[in-house]
Amino acid sequence: MTKYSICSFFAALFLLNVNAQGKLTLQDALSIALNKSYNIQLAKDNVEIANINNHIGVAGGLPVVNAQAIDNEQVTSINQKFPDASRDVKRSGVSANNLTASVTGSILLYNGFRVKAAKQRLQELAGLNQDLLNAQIQNTLAAVTTGYYNVVRHQYFLKSIQQSVEVSKQRLDILKNRKEVGLANNADIFQAQLDLNTLVQSQQQQQLVIDQSKTDLLNLIFVNPDSAITITDTILIDPAIRLAEIKSAALKNPQIIAAEQQIKVNEMLEREVAALRSPSFRATTGFNVSNTSSAAGFILLNQSYGPTVGLNLSIPIYNGSIFKRQQKVAEVNTRIAKTQRDNFLLTVETGVTRTYQTYTSTIAQLNTAKENYALSIELLKLVMQRFELGQATIIDVRVAQQSFETESFKIANLSFTAKVAEIELKRLANLLQP
Repeated sequence: MTKYSICSFFAALFLLNVNAQGKLTLQDALSIALNKSYNIQLAKDNVEIANINNHIGVAGGLPVVNAQAIDNEQVTSINQKFPDASRDVKRSGVSANNLTASVTGSILLYNGFRVKAAKQRLQELAGLNQDLLNAQIQNTLAAVTTGYYNVVRHQYFLKSIQQSVEVSKQRLDILKNRKEVGLANNADIFQAQLDLNTLVQSQQQQQLVIDQSKTDLLNLIFVNPDSAITITDTILIDPAIRLAEIKSAALKNPQIIAAEQQIKVNEMLEREVAALRSPSFRATTGFNVSNTSSAAGFILLNQSYGPTVGLNLSIPIYNGSIFKRQQKVAEVNTRIAKTQRDNFLLTVETGVTRTYQTYTSTIAQLNTAKENYALSIELLKLVMQRFELGQATIIDVRVAQQSFETESFKIANLSFTAKVAEIELKRLANLLQP
């Protein structure tokens, strides 16, 4: 069983797990995406094509052998006159046959090292496509991981809303109990019921957001969007990322390496075009057979056969300066590739710096948000106790509830933002693992 077959087998098992049990882990999602991604498959096909083409024969460095056979049958009219009139021939409908066959071979001895440059170019193209595949894998891992944790974030929002719904129900029950003993009026009950209904509506809206986020995730892993999945996870952030390490690793980003290889490919193309202006020296050999027969005429049969050997020297002298201009264009393409490489390097360095700033700032905010979240829980508990004892108003409860909801959403958003920054830093540094 090949490596690809093994991956397909385990991906199928993961997919069966999703369909049968409904539970989807991040590892499952990544494994399925890597196996089913159309973009990755296309990149793999490009790698396969480049590896097939990476051969000395494609570069023109192997002998070329051709066989040719021509058999012409014809019917002609002959009218031949000779000094001796008795030998004159005048006939119509004369059949004649002309058969020629040859096997020829040739090998290039010299063409300005164009073959060597072409082979190096094909090798660089194979490496370039492999790096583009690695880049596509990193992009897929980043997209799926981000989509997965986006679902986790929205599920956390829903959980916070559900907790707030429970508080609103408790507040409504307290007001109903007070009304029974004459300590509350209908206005307070109506307001509490409105607040509860609003939260229930928010809960329904949040469930829609979760369902759509799951659909987006299923699309990223190329699974039927109608599949029912359950995700039970939390957002854990790697606190050990260091800017110097990421910058160093980012230099090995497969897209940067691919840009470097594109420069080498263009340089080899320069050499290939320059070689067009050099003499070309080729050795040839072969074996020819010729057979001509006629039913009438001066020659009834003519046969010849035998080997041939020769040398072919071609010197380009002038072709309207086409090769010269092609070489200049190739030089410009090399400069363009270098400019694109430099621009991409700057983009990656800028992206690393900006993302790391987001990462560190968000982690710092997250620590404060955790403190505020804990305080909002204690405040809500205290206000509810006071409300139950009649020492706090309905407005006090609503304010405490809003503070809890705000801090809950804030901690979820900050956790997700920090996680996205972590994912992006690892993608730029080529550190994401399936």
